Amino acid sequence: MNKATDTQGVPVRAKKIWLAMTGAAAAITMAACSGGTSANVQPVAAESTPSSSAATTTSPAATTTTTPPSTSTSTAPPSTSTTTKKPATTTQKPPAAAKPAANPAVPCAVTDGACVDISAKKAWLLSGGKVVYGPVPITTGRKGYPTPTGTFHVLSKEKMHLSKEFDNAPMPNSVFFYPGDAFHTGSLSAPSHGCVHLSSAASLKFFNTLSVGDPVQVVP
Repeated sequence: MNKATDTQGVPVRAKKIWLAMTGAAAAITMAACSGGTSANVQPVAAESTPSSSAATTTSPAATTTTTPPSTSTSTAPPSTSTTTKKPATTTQKPPAAAKPAANPAVPCAVTDGACVDISAKKAWLLSGGKVVYGPVPITTGRKGYPTPTGTFHVLSKEKMHLSKEFDNAPMPNSVFFYPGDAFHTGSLSAPSHGCVHLSSAASLKFFNTLSVGDPVQVVP
């Protein structure tokens, strides 16, 4: 039986066996390489797993505390106290009334009260510069008992005065303008002891018209 040979004289069977063995060895070598690679890769994969885990570990979300806006609003109530300045109420005083001029019909400067003219033996009652009564006849003090002259004021009034100095002589409607001297009812023919004598009607008018404090001017 003739054995087949290749062109190089190597038996074909032996060459197939050699090729088979070479292929098997190559397969084993590849398997071994694959196994080594796998062995080497596994640790890397194992090592990379924690790294990957670390890399993929997500930190827990940071807790954000948001303070809600304050809803408590303290609003000061509008002031209801209104201070209103009062308008100035400065009232101008009315101009002082002009003082009445002395009445040229009488010799006295007073414009109110009584006026007595010793030399003329007359008397008047005045108000606001006007003669309201008179002239009326009078008698005044005798020698040694002169009627005082000047400007005086009514001191007191007495409906019926009795003169202790002259034996309780009656002096009706007495209006005193000087200590001891007064207007009163008396004789119009005989001089007095310093008083101003008037008729009964005139003395009553003087008594009712004159008040305490009213001026009385007596001129010589």
